[in-house]
Amino acid sequence: MRAKRAAAMTVVTGVSLLLLLAVVPVRAHHAFSAEFDANKPVKFRATVTKIEFINPHTWFHVDVKMPDGTVQNWAIEAGTPNVLFRRGLSKNSLPAGTEISIDGYQAKDGSHRANGRDLTLPDGRTLFVGSSGTGAPEEPK
Repeated sequence: MRAKRAAAMTVVTGVSLLLLLAVVPVRAHHAFSAEFDANKPVKFRATVTKIEFINPHTWFHVDVKMPDGTVQNWAIEAGTPNVLFRRGLSKNSLPAGTEISIDGYQAKDGSHRANGRDLTLPDGRTLFVGSSGTGAPEEPK
């Protein structure tokens, strides 16, 4: 009887540990205000160098030519791949070399990272690429 009870407790403990570990990644997901500054808007024309459709966010890597001729590499965080698919973007929509306009909010640490808001495609269409519910400023109406 004791052996069965000990075995049952081991199973319950193991299942509890697995459930706890499954919750950790969800808690690690950041809010907009943890990394980005709503008072540091950025807007620039850029050339796409790479797109990463990975969870939990899509990343646009772009080169921005500065007025002095130097080039800055920026990483723009966007919504989840699924959200962007529903908005009409796929990882093949913007091949490397595509010229776009992007606006969003710079990282608090001043690095060349931003949370994207609107992406204007070469044909003039503008897509909202921000993630919703993260504490970012509201989408303009």
